[in-house]
Amino acid sequence: MRHPMPALNFDNRFVRELPADPSQEPGRRQVHGALYSRVHPTPVAAPRLVAWSRECADLLGLAEADVTSPAFAEAMAGNVLVPGSEPFAANYGGHQFGHWAGQLGDGRAITLGEAINAGGQRLELQLKGAGPTPYSRSADGRAVLRSSVREFLVSEAMHHLGVPTTRALCLVATGEDVIRDMFYDGRPRAEPGAIVCRVAPSFIRFGNFELPASRGDVALLARLVEFTIRRDFPELVADGQPVDAALRARWFAEVCERTAVMVAHWMRVGFVHGVMNTDNMSILGLTIDYGPYGWIDDFDLDWTPNTTDAEGRRYRFGHQAQIAYWNLTRLASALVPLFDDHDPLHEGLARYEAVYVDTFREHAAAKLGLFNDYELLYPRPFDAEVRRGAELTGLPPALIYAIIRQESLYRADAASSANALGLMQLLPSTAQTTARRAGLPKPTRASLLQPSVNVPLGSSFLRYLLDRARHHKAAD
Repeated sequence: MRHPMPALNFDNRFVRELPADPSQEPGRRQVHGALYSRVHPTPVAAPRLVAWSRECADLLGLAEADVTSPAFAEAMAGNVLVPGSEPFAANYGGHQFGHWAGQLGDGRAITLGEAINAGGQRLELQLKGAGPTPYSRSADGRAVLRSSVREFLVSEAMHHLGVPTTRALCLVATGEDVIRDMFYDGRPRAEPGAIVCRVAPSFIRFGNFELPASRGDVALLARLVEFTIRRDFPELVADGQPVDAALRARWFAEVCERTAVMVAHWMRVGFVHGVMNTDNMSILGLTIDYGPYGWIDDFDLDWTPNTTDAEGRRYRFGHQAQIAYWNLTRLASALVPLFDDHDPLHEGLARYEAVYVDTFREHAAAKLGLFNDYELLYPRPFDAEVRRGAELTGLPPALIYAIIRQESLYRADAASSANALGLMQLLPSTAQTTARRAGLPKPTRASLLQPSVNVPLGSSFLRYLLDRARHHKAAD
């Protein structure tokens, strides 16, 4: 007797409360005035369950017999429709590698729906690699087994490392080949296809808000913000409470705080996302869209696992906190039409900075087994000067503070027997050479005792040393 697909308690608010693409015709297209398109997964030849997460299944109320049944593999491959599901692909835009890319959308991910578990938690089920959608552009909407294995494993691994993340319910082989250029060398070949079922309370991302804002569709933008607050941030709003500017401000500050916590966790475990485009940034502060990710093997602020980013290294390990801040500024810019006063948006961004530094310091102290008086352990004087040094060089503020602490113990007037001066202990000759190299004003011995001069110069010299070390390492 064939084991039936177990019933999940679906409550699909996204498709019920938000506007849909009026067209259901196949083919790629620009979609205006809508936040999603209704689309069904494309059936595959021979679905086979490869792996599944018992913990994620428990979260959804699925027993082992449910998951290991042939019907489950058929459903998670998209061959049959899960009872109660209403499949769709979301419509969003995004900034990719610092440039506005326009409409992007779910090109190979199809959300089945929102299941409510026994504890009342809302969990979206999304099939990645389930076939083409209106947002697939020139792609086939499929995924290969090797990348799907990586996403399945890291989703659950990151959860157990304590990092905010989407989860993975299962991995299904499709029984079909997918053509991919694995090494980007112009020699594509057939690889086994697969589908991952991803699970998260929400897959809404920064790009969902950027797209209607870029098109001047303020009404749609406001509608999405209100929906997101009410569904995904219920702790911020009471029943019947209007969503006004003050509530939007509290919500944006919460998004900033969650993003800061997430990135601080990345830095704690040495994780590099690899492609921190705004369309890959979760509004809930979850790690999503595992593509060219990796972990540093040794401490290298400039390392990136993304081969397409090998030259610019925009998404390198040591730059992630700054990129997250930049991405939040893009989100803030998208939200500007909903605010008469922009100060709340600036306050939210400041909240990101404060929470990130505090969380990073807390993690660092915990890893070292140190006491919890973080202000005493990691004081932060000369904040404006350190920020300028970080902006000038792309270095993490925490690294600049570490050098200041080690070299001068935060004494601006420190002078060594070797004639090194100021917070970052620069020799006058080194400071003058660095100033020429960095295009900064020529310093004097007296000015090197001024934090506003010493810290940007010291940060620039540190950047130079790191770049030179990286060059030598590459040459070896």
